[in-house]
Amino acid sequence: MTKASTIPFSGTPDQEKALMDVISKYKDVPGALLPVLQEAQGIYGYLPIEVQQMVADGLGVSLSEVYGVATFYSQFSLTPKGKYKISVCLGTACYVKGADKILEEIEKRLGIKSGECTPDGMFSIDSCRCVGACGLAPVVMINEDVYGKLEPKDVAGIIDKYIQEGGNQ
Repeated sequence: MTKASTIPFSGTPDQEKALMDVISKYKDVPGALLPVLQEAQGIYGYLPIEVQQMVADGLGVSLSEVYGVATFYSQFSLTPKGKYKISVCLGTACYVKGADKILEEIEKRLGIKSGECTPDGMFSIDSCRCVGACGLAPVVMINEDVYGKLEPKDVAGIIDKYIQEGGNQ
């Protein structure tokens, strides 16, 4: 079961207009739901229930159909992603080298679990199966930055760097 976001939806009128334009463009196209959801996620960054309802209403399909597609494909997210997207590799090489301990430390430091976003929208955590940097195991990516050969003690300094960057922007 997908966990609901604890961060309130905060779509803008510009985002809603952009979504309505997308729905209008695909309204009479067979199989429109998938491309509409892809573009909706591009507009909002994720697919909250409010956006799913707008898509359902706009395309004349049920909310359950929209939800079914949104939860079936792994490319879609029902929870917001943070400004800093943390991805912890749990592939074989990384796991054997202690990636599970790195993930636990990140979760503890940020007070959220994998698949969640901090209430301030600054960080989100996800796990993945391989980032293709097995020689650097265990590996964590934060947005496009790659950190390898990590130990749990390294986590606080890395997270603090992003907290400082985020506070200065």
